[in-house]
Amino acid sequence: MILCDVGNTSYDFLDGERTFKKSVKDFNPERINQKVFYICVNAQIKPLLQKLDNWIDISVCVDMKKYYDTMGVDRIFACEAISNGVVVDAGSAITVDVVRDGVFEGGFIYPGIAAMQKTYKNISSLLDYSFNFELKLDIMPKNSKDAISYGYLKTLYGEVISHNMDIFLTGGDAKRFAKLFSDATIDKNIIFNGMKKIIKEADIC
Repeated sequence: MILCDVGNTSYDFLDGERTFKKSVKDFNPERINQKVFYICVNAQIKPLLQKLDNWIDISVCVDMKKYYDTMGVDRIFACEAISNGVVVDAGSAITVDVVRDGVFEGGFIYPGIAAMQKTYKNISSLLDYSFNFELKLDIMPKNSKDAISYGYLKTLYGEVISHNMDIFLTGGDAKRFAKLFSDATIDKNIIFNGMKKIIKEADIC
């Protein structure tokens, strides 16, 4: 079974146990002859995939009424993968979604690391620091690097742990945030796990 999560910059594939990426700019999905189960957030790519008989959009198998209209399908499938917990997807933006007893309770979007570091740099070149993920958030900082780190990380940390639930980290910066959420589970395939669950429930293999 080949699964594909189509984003704005890449096709993310899972073929059995093997994961790999292809650039949206260079990859032609017509090259694949096997059946591919996919989800897609890329509005430009989606019409092309809909013309291919072997590419099957499984987002239509999810009860979207459980979520809100503009919620990204990748976030939805990450939520579908778990019954209870907080999903933190740490990419160019950070999305945080709460699922309790299989029901999506809500979520929020937070700036990613690069975006927030750029924001501080734009305020002043003196604030051009990388974030300190080993910062102790119960101690007020006494230097500029830790001060911007505290301002960025403490708000996110406080909101996530306030739900007192298991935390699932995914996305490109998951390992960095694992230093902040020491008890969290890193699950790089959580979206694919949600896709497998929906495929099984819809019996469309």
